[in-house]
Amino acid sequence: MTGQETALAGVFPQATDAQWRVLVERALKGASFETLVSKSYDGLSIEPIYARAAGSPFPVLRKNPGRWAILARVDVPNADVANRLALQDLDGGADGLHLVFAGSIGAYGGGLVGDDDDAIAHALANVRLDYGIPLTLDSSPRAPGAAQALMRFVDRQHIEPSLTRVSLGFDPLGVQARHGFAAEPWTQVSRSFARDVKAAADAGFVYATAVADARVVHSAGGTESQELAFALSSGLAYLRALADAGVDLDAARGLIAFRFCADADELLGVAKFRAARRLWARVEEACGLSPKPALVFAETAWRMMSRRDPWNNILRGTLATFSAAIGGADAVSVLPFTQALGAPDDFARRLARDTQLVLQDESHIDAVDDPTSGAGGFEALTDALCARAWALFQRIDADGGLPKALETGVFQAEVAEAAALRAKNVARAKDKLIGANQFPDIHEGALDVLAPYDAAAETVEPPIGARKSVPLAPRRLAEPFERLREESDVRLAESGDRPKIFLANLGPVAAFTARANFAKNFFEAGGVEAVFGPETESTTELVDAYRESGAKLACLCSSDRIYGDSAETAALALKGAGAELYLAGRPGELEERLRHAGVTQFIYAGCDMHGALRQALSEAK
Repeated sequence: MTGQETALAGVFPQATDAQWRVLVERALKGASFETLVSKSYDGLSIEPIYARAAGSPFPVLRKNPGRWAILARVDVPNADVANRLALQDLDGGADGLHLVFAGSIGAYGGGLVGDDDDAIAHALANVRLDYGIPLTLDSSPRAPGAAQALMRFVDRQHIEPSLTRVSLGFDPLGVQARHGFAAEPWTQVSRSFARDVKAAADAGFVYATAVADARVVHSAGGTESQELAFALSSGLAYLRALADAGVDLDAARGLIAFRFCADADELLGVAKFRAARRLWARVEEACGLSPKPALVFAETAWRMMSRRDPWNNILRGTLATFSAAIGGADAVSVLPFTQALGAPDDFARRLARDTQLVLQDESHIDAVDDPTSGAGGFEALTDALCARAWALFQRIDADGGLPKALETGVFQAEVAEAAALRAKNVARAKDKLIGANQFPDIHEGALDVLAPYDAAAETVEPPIGARKSVPLAPRRLAEPFERLREESDVRLAESGDRPKIFLANLGPVAAFTARANFAKNFFEAGGVEAVFGPETESTTELVDAYRESGAKLACLCSSDRIYGDSAETAALALKGAGAELYLAGRPGELEERLRHAGVTQFIYAGCDMHGALRQALSEAK
């Protein structure tokens, strides 16, 4: 039933697009309608409003209908501690476990260390795999024996492998992309991969034996279409390797699963997961197969996590989980909100579980299959992503496939280009990160973790004779601002004070409040503490307050009108008192006069925020 068919249609007729446009143009006051259209990093247009999708969209269904599986990460180095946390997660509502080894794509400075029988036995003690709980493994070159050890563990428990949901996670191309090397040419690697997968499948391990993992692209700053093309290319390479080894195509495609990151961009996040299923169905059809729903894992994104004000990670993780679930992920793993600080404690892990439990048990977002089907915006973005990703996938395949693209560095170069633009937008706060480049809490307290983040745990030395390429290293978007904050912390520890900036407020409160608050948030994002000056018309009082503040920097804050009347005089006085001067706002016609009076930097929305903060920290020494 549509709105026009209801009894209320005559009383409340549906508005037309033309009527809406009239109201919008009036609100824009002469500005172009294009200002309401945003662009993704793939260049896709995101409109402010969409009509209902026409026709019958392709259904995007989970492989396992109903609730998605809640996975808890097992990622601390000590196997006994990992086991305690794993059992606690299962008792607390998790459906299964995500076994992460040091050096894997999703290790992020943590991960299990041992990959022998003893380590696996300790990590999984009392975990009832015979109950069919999902267990996924992150493959790592630092744990080459993990999959075989896990298979032996299942055998020692006298469990029929075909009844389990154990994913061995063979993923040589993902590992190559992450660490920048392959031990052998792809012709040999593909044969070894097919042999291992086939042996596992023959033993009964048929649940996601191989995984095409696109998290490596997302964590390195790639776009949605690059993630999708990487996953498709990986999946196709694995499918070909298994077919060459004599595995039936229908059986082979059932051995391959996919894993994607989900971040806080709900629109593109949902569209990406929906597009992944559509695109793989297209590959299946090209192989002469009737499409079946693929198994898709999701993990909330590493690149959106922040070390500063990490409580915001809970909100980002909730949005990401919602997007993955709405988009049709079969299993979701949420990074605990302190993951960027180190190994999360019991409380952080509990919140990660509860994020999903609340969405399932209270919001019931698992109750409808493909709930965005037919919604104009989601369908349009899904279609656009499919087109962009398919074109990139075809180009990769035509040029020799993903193994060659990784070996030559062509694919990594495209990801690096997207990552550089993303970093630029973060530096200018066009991409906003609450707690990092927006609304920082400079006085936040420390949070507990079981062990600190260890960047050294990420490194893997290539073996002698390995074929080296450019690695896709994970990077968090907040890192540049966090490094500035860390420099401020060092100064606080050494001297007892942070670098400071005096906010020289000109005119009445109504004139300076907006820009003074902007300046406070701006400078404190880099660890420069803002000290508010008094409301005064006296230049002498302003200079006296500056001297009492102990700051070396000062920032003029007021309206454009008052800048024209008073900024030059105030700048000369503050410069005479020894201040390094900033001004909040665009200077316009006053720039030459203000620079002559001593203002060296102008801060405003869209300026090089990170560069200005680096300068401020240097001048505040």
